[in-house]
Amino acid sequence: MTSSSPVPSLAARVAAVGGSPVRDILAVTERPEVVNFAGGLPAPELFDTEGIAAAYRDVFAELPGRALQYATTEGDPALRSALAARHTVRGLPTAADGLLVTTGSQQALSLLATALLEPGDTVLVEEPCYLAALQTFGFAGARIVAVPGDGDGVDPDALAELVVRERPKLFYTVPTFQNPTGRTLPAARRAAVASVAARHGVWIVEDDPYGELRFEGERVPWIATYPGAEDRTVLLGSLSKVMAPGMRLGWLRAPAALRRACAVAKQAADLHTPTVNQLAAARYLADRDLDAHVARVAVVYRERRDAMLAGLPDALPRGSTWSRPEGGMFLWVRLPEPYDTTALLPRVVEHDVAYVPGAPFHAGAPDRGTLRLCFVTQTPEEIGEGLRRLAKGLAGQPPGRG
Repeated sequence: MTSSSPVPSLAARVAAVGGSPVRDILAVTERPEVVNFAGGLPAPELFDTEGIAAAYRDVFAELPGRALQYATTEGDPALRSALAARHTVRGLPTAADGLLVTTGSQQALSLLATALLEPGDTVLVEEPCYLAALQTFGFAGARIVAVPGDGDGVDPDALAELVVRERPKLFYTVPTFQNPTGRTLPAARRAAVASVAARHGVWIVEDDPYGELRFEGERVPWIATYPGAEDRTVLLGSLSKVMAPGMRLGWLRAPAALRRACAVAKQAADLHTPTVNQLAAARYLADRDLDAHVARVAVVYRERRDAMLAGLPDALPRGSTWSRPEGGMFLWVRLPEPYDTTALLPRVVEHDVAYVPGAPFHAGAPDRGTLRLCFVTQTPEEIGEGLRRLAKGLAGQPPGRG
């Protein structure tokens, strides 16, 4: 019998970063009887299936060869023009060639990490922070430092102090209906963040996948619109939450040199985002009223948010607190001492309900009493039942924090 040497080991970054806790939870809770508050999934029954299908049919009827062919890395011109027009209408003048279409906004994060970060570079993030951003920056070998904040978001004074002390390459933020907390950064703080970036020379990566899902209150302008941010802000957008995540369509708006660097990185990653999906999205935006569709979705999401807010007082232990977002998809809950939501999760899942523990969202010391609830995927009746199950799972002696 011939002996053989072992194959080379995996890259160290894979072991260091690990997988997504949300994906791991979803894999365990796919049973149909589970009321799953853990995902970040839009409600599939609200997709404009008819409109999207018609867009694909029209594309294949009129442009079959083009739809199935390779395309330019930067993206379909019609789609880029439509997206640029949506930015311009919302107060951020944008030309079509100012955008790079990406395979979901998650790819935009990966391209930025490739274009901007060397191993050991420092990245500042919100505390808590979107999980997949922590993964992306970790894979790039970055040193990730959390910026403290409160219920309104990041503290600009703390950001300024850390920028001076840590000399980061970039600051990453989801300022509107943040994942995981649902909070929105007020206008004054956005202006202060732009000022910090201008004074101290740091990139702002402004991720906005949820901003159009507003149920109440007034829209707050993008950080990219504030003085000082114009030449140093990368704005990320996505059709996943407002059209369909399976189309995997996102984009980044960035100054020319950085945008070109990201295009080079994209060529190495996947050449271009699937042509047929881009053409279908462009056709949909030309033929349908996306804003009217989003408004209809927001009405339903508001009802579901309100159902969850109404049920939380009876579902959670005395002394718990939670956010009340004006839009988006998520609520952020903090249980009192000594609850540990990671230790509690297996017991809660036994009652056929699930959430995401808050600990993995922290780049710094985790707050183990926190958890994230997604309120958009279930009906109000299903939310009520899920919260009743959650109450049973949380009842009794809470696991302590070891």
